[in-house]
Amino acid sequence: MLTRIAAAQYPIDWLENLDAWKAKTSQWVERAVAEGAQLLLFPEYGSMELASLFGEAVSRDIFASFDAMQGLLPEVIEHWRGLAVANGVHIVAPSFPERNDAGVMHNVARIFTPKGLCGEQPKVMMTRFEGEHWNMLGGGVVRVFETTLGRIGISICYDVEFPPIARAQAEAGAWLILAPSATEGVMGASRVAIGAAARALENQCYVVTAPTSGSAPWSAAVDSNRGAARVVCPPDHGFAETGLMAVGEVDAAQWVFADLDAGLVKSAREDGDVLIFRDRLKAGGAAPAAEVFDLTGRA
Repeated sequence: MLTRIAAAQYPIDWLENLDAWKAKTSQWVERAVAEGAQLLLFPEYGSMELASLFGEAVSRDIFASFDAMQGLLPEVIEHWRGLAVANGVHIVAPSFPERNDAGVMHNVARIFTPKGLCGEQPKVMMTRFEGEHWNMLGGGVVRVFETTLGRIGISICYDVEFPPIARAQAEAGAWLILAPSATEGVMGASRVAIGAAARALENQCYVVTAPTSGSAPWSAAVDSNRGAARVVCPPDHGFAETGLMAVGEVDAAQWVFADLDAGLVKSAREDGDVLIFRDRLKAGGAAPAAEVFDLTGRA
């Protein structure tokens, strides 16, 4: 059975009120559903456009933005839950900077099901900017979500650049890893793209990225957004030979669609042209110790 995924290249807009945000996000969902999408992936930090509701002084201050947005979180969650239920789809909503009971900020992605259930995946690894400038903390449990579409993992942006995170998800049965992202330049977008391709190769699974898009000079968090959504796979029997199934137009505001086959992941892991997933497990995941061989002649 095929699963049609829609990956958003989502623009950061100035919004006059919460109703405007609800209308925008509803329209985005409706467009994807009209194209047959069953699983919708929005980007990391796409929720930061909500800071515009509190005026320019707040939106230009990252800490004021975080503080102001906390009160919106319950309504934001219920809005995305309602969209998933009303449209009969799974939605990974834009990640939200959330303060926990101890006052610590985390970057949290949520997946909503057609039955209204919700799962949370905090970002595990913080970039230098998040940690050193925004005082956000990573960590938390790496999860795999059991859904009617199969087991799905979420590796937020920088997380997809670290093999152990995706490996843990793949070993727990994930056939698909979703990587919502927000990158301000070509270097960051390239790192996410390379990381996604590497994780797809290593784990013989699909990996899908979805970035923020466009310019929002009024935002302290997502003022510049570069990148394109990608659907990557292992270059193996039945998959795209190049490992690239679909890619969007760089910096455009659009959906990128692809039809994914969980059965292909199973067959590749069991009897692929190569058996990277199995062989990595056989090796215990540990690289052999390297021997230093002296060619300086100084010994």
